[in-house]
Amino acid sequence: MNERDFLAERFEEHRTHLKAVAYRMLGSLAEADDAVQEAWLRLARSDADGIGNLGGWLTTVVGRVCLDMLRSRTQRGETSLEARLPDPIVSDQAADPEHAALIADSVGLALLVVLESLTPPERLAFVLHDMFGMTFEEIAPVIDRTPVAARKLASRARRRVQGEAPVPDPDPVAQRRVVDAFLTAARGGDFEALVTVLDPDVVLRADGGKALPGGMKVVRGRDAVAGQAATFHRMATLSSSRPALVNGAAGLVNTVDGELFSVVSFTVSGERITAIDILSDPERLTTLDLTALEN
Repeated sequence: MNERDFLAERFEEHRTHLKAVAYRMLGSLAEADDAVQEAWLRLARSDADGIGNLGGWLTTVVGRVCLDMLRSRTQRGETSLEARLPDPIVSDQAADPEHAALIADSVGLALLVVLESLTPPERLAFVLHDMFGMTFEEIAPVIDRTPVAARKLASRARRRVQGEAPVPDPDPVAQRRVVDAFLTAARGGDFEALVTVLDPDVVLRADGGKALPGGMKVVRGRDAVAGQAATFHRMATLSSSRPALVNGAAGLVNTVDGELFSVVSFTVSGERITAIDILSDPERLTTLDLTALEN
């Protein structure tokens, strides 16, 4: 084995972790892959013998790459929170090592949406510290701030997350029971039954891509979301729904005439649905990896 092959082998040992970091930072699986690839290119151009902690070095590099990508979005005038949903990770079970790493720590779509509302430095400080345990001394150089400033950024981000992203119920069986009740009510077009399973502050986000005029639709509040009963009924009766895990939480994969129509993620907190995230963008649906559902 030559030196480059040995280096590539060492890099592969960290790939899953690096993609998990990048996914939380970017909310896009394709961009996460791009960030990881850029980290490899930078490693290949570096003096690897002088790197004492390769995992820490690579995580820092991925953090910098993601920070640049987020700043580039801002410079282009992209507003990710209202423009599009993050990419969902769909599976039958979270046993696959890569899927498990990507969605560990309850990284649901609702949480990723909140992360996308943060400034790039806030998001990086929160992700690297709160989700991956890096110290503020390690994070500070990445964002060109002092450790004290990095701590303040993470604290501000944490307050935003805690205020806007309810912690999901940990029991998947309980989650599924609530989602099944929602699906039964939707099929029946039952407004009152929908109200009983929805949190008063529930948020519905529907991302239909270019097919949905005005971009992503956002509906807030139990009565307003339950008011979509006719739409839920039409979709539930026209499509076939398959239970699935979406970012580790109870969700649905819907097909029409055998073709993928939408992926729905539910956030269930306190035995009530606090968020419903629907991805029905035809272009993005074609890019999803659904191999975990084929068995």
